[in-house]
Amino acid sequence: MTESKWLTLVEICDYLKVSRETILNWINKKNMPAHKVGRLWRFDVTEVDQWIKSGGAAEENN
Repeated sequence: MTESKWLTLVEICDYLKVSRETILNWINKKNMPAHKVGRLWRFDVTEVDQWIKSGGAAEENN
């Protein structure tokens, strides 16, 4: 059984090389996997990687 790696908002921004605002938009508009712990966001790296690979962060074509 592998242990999940949990990142903070600042850490996930650095990991994905995007801004805080981008992460918050993805959570609200694109169902990015994120978990609220009290007032703080936490991100399971495995869930985020799967979400990215499935196209979750892809730009919408309008």
